[in-house]
Amino acid sequence: VQLQASGGGLVQAGGSLRVSCAASGRTLTNYVMAWFRQAPGKERMFVAAISWRLGTTYYADSVKGRFTISRDNAKNTVYLQMNSLKIEDTAVYYCAADLQPIPDRRIVRDGRIYENWGQGTLVTVSS
Repeated sequence: VQLQASGGGLVQAGGSLRVSCAASGRTLTNYVMAWFRQAPGKERMFVAAISWRLGTTYYADSVKGRFTISRDNAKNTVYLQMNSLKIEDTAVYYCAADLQPIPDRRIVRDGRIYENWGQGTLVTVSS
């Protein structure tokens, strides 16, 4: 699966931004699509994930209620809508895909199991 992330940019705290990840090369039916982020000097962390077939969503506690992950079957694209952005949301956001016909809510959060990664898109939240 090839992944192309886009949509990052500069936004003020409290604002909104949507990043996208277009997938190609495989049918995504049994895949989990996820977003991870990595801030400068910090480890990569899980943000959100969605089961393509089931539509089940998973969120990190730090973004729950502010971020929404969704998918567009026709466009083979997954989105991350980010609202009420905080300065600490500043990071490079990466999309990832992994074959998981039956997702496990613990495994989807583990970046080590994802085999396919996009190039990342920078989100900067200013004060």
